Amino acid sequence: MQKKKGDIIELQIGKYAFEGKGIAKVSKDELLGLSSDSKQEKNYVVFVDGSYPGDNVKARLLKIKNSYAKAITVDIIHASEERTTARCKFFSVCGGCKQQDLIYALQAKYKQQQVVEIFNKLGGFKNLQVELIIPSENIFYYRNKMEFSFADRRWLTKDELAIENIEKNFALGLHIPRIFDKVLDVDECFLQSEISNRILNLTRRYFKERNSSIYSTKTHTGFLRNLVIKQSQKTNDIMVNLVTSEENDELMLEYRDVMLKDIPEITTIVNNISKKKAAIAVGDYEKVIYGSGFIYDIIGTYKFRISANSFFQTNTLQAEKLYQTALDFAELTGHEIVYDLYSGAGTIAIYVSEKAKEIFGFESVESAIDDAKVNAELNNISNVKFFNADLYKSFLPIVETNQLPNPGVIIIDPPRSGMHENTVNDVIALSPQKIVYVSCNPTTQVRDIKLMVNAGYKLERIRPVDMFPHTYHIENVALLSR
Repeated sequence: MQKKKGDIIELQIGKYAFEGKGIAKVSKDELLGLSSDSKQEKNYVVFVDGSYPGDNVKARLLKIKNSYAKAITVDIIHASEERTTARCKFFSVCGGCKQQDLIYALQAKYKQQQVVEIFNKLGGFKNLQVELIIPSENIFYYRNKMEFSFADRRWLTKDELAIENIEKNFALGLHIPRIFDKVLDVDECFLQSEISNRILNLTRRYFKERNSSIYSTKTHTGFLRNLVIKQSQKTNDIMVNLVTSEENDELMLEYRDVMLKDIPEITTIVNNISKKKAAIAVGDYEKVIYGSGFIYDIIGTYKFRISANSFFQTNTLQAEKLYQTALDFAELTGHEIVYDLYSGAGTIAIYVSEKAKEIFGFESVESAIDDAKVNAELNNISNVKFFNADLYKSFLPIVETNQLPNPGVIIIDPPRSGMHENTVNDVIALSPQKIVYVSCNPTTQVRDIKLMVNAGYKLERIRPVDMFPHTYHIENVALLSR
């Protein structure tokens, strides 16, 4: 009998795919319910969410295409030896940790394999030697920032559905995948520190007791929007950033007093006021309720100021290893002119500054440039300059207008979408001897690298760095030489 969407089938998982899905292979005849005497090879791929190599599972079919199918695990008949017990009670619901029930050493192994496959299949780099992945020292409590959402509609787990008279109209926690109007009410997350969990729960209790309204993206009314907690990993700084739709000084001052009484470790409290209709945790302006409005953290020997809305690598300890890998690949001697594209708050430029003659950072977000200039001054660095440049058009006019010297090395660290083709062409036109490409998305990275290779560059080295244990996200550093 032909299988259809929603049917349950039994599958043996043999491999692991990018984005945290197991792979089963069956014959098309087998899936379509044809004769078992069929000689067709088992080359039809089924991607199975919630499974690992060695699992024997029952899975529900979600999609059936000509060359592949998608399914989700509903029952584990035989568990793989690669499995471990997930620590978090919200695992498999919130979607933040896709691999917490996979032994960490194997998480790192599969991430390495995924980078190899992406460069082989999408890039055509068949004989490239990929250096060993740098695993994370800490697999829990590694995030220095967590962003939580308020919602007036609470997503209930199976266990919570069984509780009578449970609160359904107030939640502070995380969105689950593909659900935008409800929030999972999280009281403990093992990716953030224990003190961050205390801040989360005290904030929920404070506003819930006062019947504070929650902003609705449908009616565009309500007060509470987001809670963002930032905590330095190399200092004792902790920032609480409450995002609201309007000002309420009396409520915020009382909130400050309650928080500091119970959690005196907090060093600054900020209120971001957002008039935006979009559900993003960035305010139009901010008010500092307590402290300086900033925290500071350290990467290597350098200190960085972090504001409520500035970007900073989420795993401070691994960021140092990521930047050191980029520096090792660049092999700077102290005489080079270096360009740093997508320079953000200047972290990479400052980290490599001691090894270069001059560094010029290019960034399209003006507030990030302000942070970068402050960070350079904070570290008494004089050989780094930052420029506002549109990296979706061309940054060459900035180079020409300021009569900047040509670079010997260009370091690139773009967003997940990768580089715009115009920016790739700019890099090629400048013809640096070396390009060090840092990426949080190997798929877009290899796309851009192919353009550079076609223009005469050679891909020399790549090395993955695991910044985010229990997720399928992976950073990758690549070196190209002219």
